[in-house]
Amino acid sequence: MKKDLFKIGLLSIALALGSCNDEEITGTETSPEDTTRYITLTGSFPDDTGTGGNGGTRAYGITLENAADPNYEVDLFKIEDGVFVEGLGLKSSRTARVQASADGKYLYNIQYTGTEGGVFNKYAVGEGANYQEVGYELNTAAILGTSPRWMKAAEGIGIGVYASSYDVKYEGEAGNYTFVSADSEIKIAVLDLDQTAIINTAIFDFPWTDQERAAGYNVGRVDVPILNAAKTKLFIGCRTRKYDVTATPTLDDDGIPVWPYGEIEGTKTLVLDYPSLKNPTVITSTNSTEVNNSYRTMTQYVGTDGHVYQATATSGADILRISSATNDYDQSYHFDLNDAIGVTGAQIKAWRYVKNGIGVVLYTLADTAGGYVALIDLNNPSNSVKLATDVETDADLSTSLRQFQYIGLVGDIAYVPLTPSGKTGSLYLINTQTKEITKGATLKTIAGSYYLGAY
Repeated sequence: MKKDLFKIGLLSIALALGSCNDEEITGTETSPEDTTRYITLTGSFPDDTGTGGNGGTRAYGITLENAADPNYEVDLFKIEDGVFVEGLGLKSSRTARVQASADGKYLYNIQYTGTEGGVFNKYAVGEGANYQEVGYELNTAAILGTSPRWMKAAEGIGIGVYASSYDVKYEGEAGNYTFVSADSEIKIAVLDLDQTAIINTAIFDFPWTDQERAAGYNVGRVDVPILNAAKTKLFIGCRTRKYDVTATPTLDDDGIPVWPYGEIEGTKTLVLDYPSLKNPTVITSTNSTEVNNSYRTMTQYVGTDGHVYQATATSGADILRISSATNDYDQSYHFDLNDAIGVTGAQIKAWRYVKNGIGVVLYTLADTAGGYVALIDLNNPSNSVKLATDVETDADLSTSLRQFQYIGLVGDIAYVPLTPSGKTGSLYLINTQTKEITKGATLKTIAGSYYLGAY
């Protein structure tokens, strides 16, 4: 019996730690001796074919003083003799999905695609390229695959998610097909970011009701997981689609029937109990039919009031609210960016909740070149304002905002790096109390590169 218990104990430890590289283990972690608050800037560079943003991600640490100085230059993509010479190259064969601790001391990343896709790395932040890899190197690929979506769902807690659709099920023969279902498998892994360990996992089929399944609902992607304030519920955004099961399907090249997509009936979010990851259910907002799975940026935040505020990024203009009392959508609440700042065709590309209902939004406009910045008031939408920058009308800014990941925040100051693809830009500082926006550090790029975020 003692031997069996010992084996079980060893297995539990192995599962908790995941796979690790002994060379990366630093032992018991302590806070870095350097107490300086750094801002980490990240940027993406092109791959070997020249495709912008697909080559990988670099990081560079600057002090708050340098961040505010327009005469200070960050040349993150500087190349000498064919080699990058500034900043740190984060481990990832494509654009990294970077997260950070609230105090900016640590960066977290799960590598995206490639031979080490799914591997988690943690870095202690310093100035310039002075980053130190700390903790365990975890391999989440066994659960999440090599292209996971993940976020810091609460301070110290990372959650990775992945959805894979099964083949559409149908009945009947040529000319008389009947749609049955389009289910998906959902995978989840919970990471302890402080101890760098995998602490729970789950795999299950998406919990459609029989009525939703028969109506043609499908989820092709899940993303942006967040925990509620009480850490009892996990909310996951969904790219929801609905096949038009009343339409006559066409046949693909293999003779398989294909139904067209119809309109979904509302924005949907997957909800699970936490930390058990049990009892998956779906909640639906009647205030929007846009999806809420985002692309590379966090779009859900716990507000000062305890509610979860969720943007329908990166194509919608809505910010919806999930009640802290019910853990369901508050159907009486709907923030529309178009109405708030007096524009049409707005698409939220990234945003950051600050406090007391105040947030910073990066958005584009349909049929208009460029990207724009707004300071919004979720409690009093009429107080929301557009903030002008000298790069907002540059068409290439639309490209870089598509992959934008994070808006930095220190106190009342938001830090927003804006660089049109391949062009020099700036780190903009937004005083969220006075509504003033000023130009900080100068950010240099190369062709096909742009900055992705500040942390």
